[in-house]
Amino acid sequence: MHGLINRTIQSFVRDTRSEALWLEIAKAAELGFDDFEAMLSYDPALTKRALGAVACKLGLPQDALLEDMGTYLVSHKNTEAVRRLLRFGGVDFVEFLHSLDDLPDRARLAVDDLILPQLELRERSAERFTLQVSARQRGFGAVMMGVLRAMADDYGALVLLEYVPEAEGVESIDIQLIEAAFAEGRGFDLGGARDE
Repeated sequence: MHGLINRTIQSFVRDTRSEALWLEIAKAAELGFDDFEAMLSYDPALTKRALGAVACKLGLPQDALLEDMGTYLVSHKNTEAVRRLLRFGGVDFVEFLHSLDDLPDRARLAVDDLILPQLELRERSAERFTLQVSARQRGFGAVMMGVLRAMADDYGALVLLEYVPEAEGVESIDIQLIEAAFAEGRGFDLGGARDE
C-alpha cells in the first residue's frame, strides 16, 4: 500500500484527535514504528491493522471512519492541496462530478506511483448520478462518500448521497442534486491566491 495512504490515516488521527491517540493506535496495531513515510510502500496488512485499530479506538464502523477520512481530506486546513486538486475539476459541483473519471490520472500527476481505484460517473438525469468505484481497494467508495459530501459543501450545493457497499467488484454512490447553488461556497482562485 502506498505510504501516502497510510500517512493520511496517521494524519487524520493526529489532526482530528491527538498525537497521543495516534501513538496508542500504532502500538495497538503492532506497527513497530510511530510514523508512516509518505513515499514508501507498505504491506497492505499494516494498513488493514492500522484502520482496524483506529476504528476500534474511535468506536466507529470502518465505513464511517473511511467517510470521515474522505471529509477530512477536503475540509481540513492541513490537506488544502487535496482540495485544490479537486477544485480544478470544475467551476460547479456538476462539472466536478464529471471530472471524477479523470481523478486517478490527476492524482498520478501529483504522485506518479499512487494508484487509485477507477471511477466512473453515470448520469441518470440532470440531477441524478451514480459514481461507481472499482472495489480493487475495498473501502475507497466510503472515502469518496466523504469527499463528495465535503465538496458539495465547498461548492455550496445541496445533495443527497447514498453509499451502496461492494457488489460484483464495484462500490457505488447514488447522488441526487437538490439545488446547485443552495449556499455560498468556499472561495477558490485558480491562480493560487488565498481561498476564503
